[in-house]
Amino acid sequence: MTRQDRIEALKAAAKERILILDGAWGAMIQRRGLEESDYRGDRFPEDKYPGQMKGNNDILCLTRPDIVTDL
Repeated sequence: MTRQDRIEALKAAAKERILILDGAWGAMIQRRGLEESDYRGDRFPEDKYPGQMKGNNDILCLTRPDIVTDL
């Protein structure tokens, strides 16, 4: 099966059911060189949410969905 065949099979499966994909997401996100502001966005200002957000990759679904979608 070629890479393109696998991609098409994955897309077809995603239309039929919920898929959970796991892999090297952390490494791929780190390669983007994101800063604290990328993790905070407008939604999590430091005065309301003190402490470091950088490295909280789960929050990127809210603050940088473009990164998550691209990956």
